[in-house]
Amino acid sequence: MIMFGRSQPERAEDKWKRQLDRFVKDNQQELAALSWGLFLEKGESDETLGIDLQPTPHFVYCPRDAIEKLNQSVENYLQEILGVVDAHQPDKEVLMIGIGSDQIKLIQFEPEPSPPVCFEQVGKDVDTLLQQLEQHLHGTVKNA
Repeated sequence: MIMFGRSQPERAEDKWKRQLDRFVKDNQQELAALSWGLFLEKGESDETLGIDLQPTPHFVYCPRDAIEKLNQSVENYLQEILGVVDAHQPDKEVLMIGIGSDQIKLIQFEPEPSPPVCFEQVGKDVDTLLQQLEQHLHGTVKNA
């Protein structure tokens, strides 16, 4: 018998991706503000903001050379991610890498308004934003 409209049950190893998507959707303005604030602090950099879910969710920097090494170890499976990292426009979009359960997930979106405007509107410094977002992250992403 064929059943339409039913999707496969979610695999446990993919649950963190859905939770991370929810976190990003719920915190777009703050993530854009954080992204721009970090860009202002660091300037042009070869590091991409990441969310490492192990052992507990926290923000990290992912250096480009680390992404390149990982790409080489997985037979260039991540080549597209390197292209996205190279083309990143911090004044227009947010780019992060989610890291969890031996997998990575690219997070990229164009917030409305732009990251510089979000930073101005949110009106918080980078350290405060990091603290608040990590608290929200702990409440949203579990068992990654």
